[in-house]
Formats: sequence, C-alpha cells, structure tokens
Amino acid sequence: MTPPKKLYLMKSYSQDEWKTALQNDKNAEILDVRSADEYEESHIPGAKLINVQEPQKFMDQLKALEKSKHYYVYCNSGNRGNQACLVMDHNGFEHVYNLEGGIQEWDGEKDS
Repeated sequence: MTPPKKLYLMKSYSQDEWKTALQNDKNAEILDVRSADEYEESHIPGAKLINVQEPQKFMDQLKALEKSKHYYVYCNSGNRGNQACLVMDHNGFEHVYNLEGGIQEWDGEKDS
C-alpha cells in the first residue's frame, strides 16, 4: 500500500491578518513575487524580490531560502502570490502566507 500523498495547503491572509501575523512573527521574511519593474515602482519595505514569472530563476532562488523561516508572499493582486506559495509548499516550505488582494489592496507602508 502506498502512503497517502501530502495535501498541500497554503494560507491566504486578509490585509489585517497578514499585517498582524507579520508584526508578531520573529521568523518572518517578506517575498515580492512580481517583476523587477513592478518592484521598482512600489514595494512593501523589507521585501525581497523573487519573480515567480521567471521559473528557473525562481526555483534557484527558492533553493537559497531557509525552509525554517516564515514567508509572507505578495504580488500585485494575489494570483501570482498564490501560485508562488503553492510552489513553495510543494518544495517543502511549511510556513507560507499569501496576501489576499496583493499590493493593490495594501494600505500599509510602501517604498518606491
């Protein structure tokens, strides 16, 4: 008998949930999974750019990340963030949190 497959579940947080969790998480890292141009235009302070639309580069950058950290992921609207979280979860990252609505909905601080 083969063991059951792991069911991959990632958590999407509302703006308030994401902010609160991030502020209270001493093991947190923010990932912006948009393009470099989008990042340059505006991003959440402290976010590391890791573009999910460049698959090989994205996977290479994932390999350099510590799997023990908690990753707070965002994109423009939430779709790419969700995709990135699923890939991360599938690759052994247990603590990944997508920002619902992405930076479009973000009412917190932004750098540009």
